[in-house]
Amino acid sequence: MEHEGLREVEIVRVNTTEKTATQKKDNIAKEAPLHVFLDETHYVTILCSPNMLKEMALGHLFSEGVLHSLDDVKEVGLENDGRCMIRLERGVDIEKRISLSQPFARLIVTACGSAENWPLSKLIDRIKPVKIENRSVVKAGTILECVRRLGDLSTVFRKTGGVHVASLNTWDGKLVAFAEDVGRHNAVDKVIGVGVLGGVDFKELFLAVSGRLSGDIVLKAGRMRISLVASQAAALDSGIEVAERLGICLLGFVRGNRMNVYVGSDCVVL
Repeated sequence: MEHEGLREVEIVRVNTTEKTATQKKDNIAKEAPLHVFLDETHYVTILCSPNMLKEMALGHLFSEGVLHSLDDVKEVGLENDGRCMIRLERGVDIEKRISLSQPFARLIVTACGSAENWPLSKLIDRIKPVKIENRSVVKAGTILECVRRLGDLSTVFRKTGGVHVASLNTWDGKLVAFAEDVGRHNAVDKVIGVGVLGGVDFKELFLAVSGRLSGDIVLKAGRMRISLVASQAAALDSGIEVAERLGICLLGFVRGNRMNVYVGSDCVVL
């Protein structure tokens, strides 16, 4: 049976050492548009892997500060044409919340967080997030294991090499949520969506990801009160800036038996 995130195609595999060109079947990752509507009004279209779409929509709205609680939501429905219809409870001033969130163009592509955005420093000054003061302490070995486990869990990545992965984990290493998607922002939104629907306390979890630690990724974690983010990849200067301003422990190049701690070395113990 075909995986919902995979598509089988015919390719020609070229080997310059053996001087061969062989026709074979291979798997590629799927990408499709998800159209999110708030009370019948189109809010955003996200290009993403076509699975966990309810989690994708809710996780995005929470991580972008548009929704604050599941109490804001009356009903969530998925249509066959790629629409996610979210009905809100009376009294939710959605226009005000959207105006305070990042003023993205309403198409979000998988190559980056958005087709257009503000400088992050200006956005942080605008939304005034509360800095995380009391960060938990976690063992370095636990962080290494949780980031390493991303590869074991990632079915689509092993078959295609074309997706990013993310997970939420307890401080002692228990897996709480996992997702993979063609977009690194989407993978983070999906695990946040799983956490929101499961009623987890994000302050008791840390985020492990496969992609670069850019400022908008770290800001998503900060909005959910996640105080530690660890990645197999590097941190960007924007990610470090956001981590410093929001009090988030930021770790990159978490591979093998080492890691780089960019912000918050007091959170990691040997």
